[in-house]
Amino acid sequence: MSGCCHTTVTFEGLSPGFKRALWAVIIINAAMFTVEMTAGVLAQSQALKADALDFLGDTTTYAISLAVIGAPLAWRARAALFKGLSLALLGLWVLGTTGYSVLILEVPRAETMGIVGFLALAANLISVLLLLRYRNGDANVRSVWLCSRNDAIGNVAVIAAASGVWITASAWPDLIVASVMASLFLWSSFQIVRQALGELRHAREHADAASTIMS
Repeated sequence: MSGCCHTTVTFEGLSPGFKRALWAVIIINAAMFTVEMTAGVLAQSQALKADALDFLGDTTTYAISLAVIGAPLAWRARAALFKGLSLALLGLWVLGTTGYSVLILEVPRAETMGIVGFLALAANLISVLLLLRYRNGDANVRSVWLCSRNDAIGNVAVIAAASGVWITASAWPDLIVASVMASLFLWSSFQIVRQALGELRHAREHADAASTIMS
């Protein structure tokens, strides 16, 4: 982004520290997906399942982010666009399964939700701290930060849902939190896709300008 007297360079992930942090976060997310999905099935909790799918999505998108570090802007923007669209599909799937669960209304196990929610929150706070200094960057780098931030927010919501289920002996707090998390996925998807499309336009304009100069 240009100013009157200087140009601000967007961080592209070309840092050994960022790559190490990304590897650590990939391992954390993969492990927590297994733990939380198992707990979600056993506890019959839509909120836990939604959060577990977020862990799985993050594991995949972080691996993509790592793979395209150092690639041309257009490829990094395409990777971010893919991640943004995948996040939107995840949000829509969670909304759909939550809507279906409204017809069943099985009361989840609040104790399991609370324990696993605290464990997931601890894992995501570690991830957030590892990535905090890299939160401002290109669409590829920023998508990593947004996913980690979403996870931490989602874990707090799961803990709140567990409290609500325990107090009300009802499935509604769980279903409401799952819907809120799905909405957060969709909003983050919009942010990532918007930035990625902007970067793709910039890459095309740069390529066109270079082609004009060469001709």
